Amino acid sequence: MTEPLLRRLHARGEHLTVAALPWVAPIYRAMPQVSEIVELPFAHGGLQWRARRQIAQQLKGRFDTAYVLPNSLKSALVPLWADIPRRIGYLGEARVGLLTHRLKNPSKAKRPPMVALYSALSGDTDLAGDRPQLRWPQAEQARTLARLGLGVGLEGGRHVVFAPGAEYGPAKRWPARHFAALAALFDAPVLLLGSAKEQALCEEIAAAAPRVRNLAGQTSLLDAIGLIASARAVVSNDSGLMHVAAGLGVAQVAVFGSSSPEHTPPLSDRAQVIWLKRDAAYQPPLDCAPCFERVCLLGHTRCLVDVSPQRVSDALGLS
Repeated sequence: MTEPLLRRLHARGEHLTVAALPWVAPIYRAMPQVSEIVELPFAHGGLQWRARRQIAQQLKGRFDTAYVLPNSLKSALVPLWADIPRRIGYLGEARVGLLTHRLKNPSKAKRPPMVALYSALSGDTDLAGDRPQLRWPQAEQARTLARLGLGVGLEGGRHVVFAPGAEYGPAKRWPARHFAALAALFDAPVLLLGSAKEQALCEEIAAAAPRVRNLAGQTSLLDAIGLIASARAVVSNDSGLMHVAAGLGVAQVAVFGSSSPEHTPPLSDRAQVIWLKRDAAYQPPLDCAPCFERVCLLGHTRCLVDVSPQRVSDALGLS
């Protein structure tokens, strides 16, 4: 979601270094406008003052501008302690004294898609048409397939990737039984991608469908990029891998449930979104969507359960 901002900055001559957490930092290797990546050794939660001060010391004197994308207070501490003169970001959590250039956070009712929200930090006013663009060479794709022992029968985009997880919670996850039924409709190998936390979920799918290989917890983010870039198609929930597929321009279907594609859509001409909230033919209408809850408060998760495997298959046109 940050790539269009980086592309804008690079186009006007800015030399870009990205500081990111380890689980997301590899994605910036697929952005040729990024010259350097600094992995931040921070864990979830807590201010971790000492670690942030150590990183700030390493960055002192190297930069004249910092674009602070997260809205948290702690994300603005390193640029401040590194004495970076211009620090640009949204107001967020009590950051008035931490940022030198502050944009007001739009209200929830007027909040634009995340890509436009980030791109606005560039100071540009014409943000229409921004779409993430990732690049992953074919040689890297081939190396990934070979390293994972997937070269035979998978060359030339023969495989389909499923990303059935969603870190946020089950209200964003299309049912495992639907993924399994969908795999049975395809005349192609299916690779399941996800974190180690999603290994059991993916095993449930693999056990119920033919020609499915569970790679959850066995691949790095760079591996996932290579497997998605070389795929025939991708099916996912609203997740990070959904945006990777969109950035790579792979044919995809994204199933939305509790979240909204009006805020975080897959921005690609080859992406199709299935969201029953938008479906006028779906009755009774889903007045509860989007709820943005981790777990369905009504207990039925109709927004996902009622999306049939056949509908997703028809959208992709691969069966």
